[in-house]
Amino acid sequence: MLAKPRPLDRVADVEDGAAAKAAGLDALYGHLKPLEIIERAARDLFHDEIAAVSSFGADSAVLLHMIAEIDRTLPVIFLDTGKHFEETLGYRDALVADFGLTNIRVIKPDEAALERIDPTGNLHQNNTDACCDVRKVEPLARGVAPFRAWFTGRKRFQASTRAALPVFEAVGPRIRINPLAHWTTSDQADYMRSHALRENPLVAYGYLSIGCFPCTQPVQPGEDARSGRWAGHAKTECGIHLSGLEVSLTDASL
Repeated sequence: MLAKPRPLDRVADVEDGAAAKAAGLDALYGHLKPLEIIERAARDLFHDEIAAVSSFGADSAVLLHMIAEIDRTLPVIFLDTGKHFEETLGYRDALVADFGLTNIRVIKPDEAALERIDPTGNLHQNNTDACCDVRKVEPLARGVAPFRAWFTGRKRFQASTRAALPVFEAVGPRIRINPLAHWTTSDQADYMRSHALRENPLVAYGYLSIGCFPCTQPVQPGEDARSGRWAGHAKTECGIHLSGLEVSLTDASL
């Protein structure tokens, strides 16, 4: 008689399956135009089990506009960390109105966890990783848990850490889709201009990648778009696109 798989064996099997599926999807559809990728994923591949995650930051309008072209009811998850710029919150509301998006899901950090881990709200001053974990990684894991896949607006040009970004990738047992992965800064600018999309007002002040206000500053000329995030630290990603989210999703799947 075969031994009953241990939980970790089962998780490994599921994750291996997701990785193989992501690689297959990338080979089949990764070359398509972004709008075609979104349409294929939303209508054929994942149906009502797919969402989008948006920061409503510097580059968010393009993906959201494309999603609205396909399905305005598609769930859009927004992480309200409690540390956003007021301009970002206003921009979120403006884009939702501009595009007629009807299914915005605001996810917040767990209040009990905040009280335990960051009671003063100053955790970012001495432990940025722990702050991102409680304000971003864990909440996003909850937000995407009901879905089999989700869209992001990440692009290869944004940072050296994203230079090899695929269109389809596995995150634990789920699939993350980056329809704009291959786009350049010119592609982004051309689309914004041709569709008369409004910018996050902070872009005019040099904020080319926008996160929480304590850890975001304007980008200097010649630097990559994410150099203003956690300036002075080795940190370049908040964790929602790294293994921290994968671990959270795996734990939730046990």
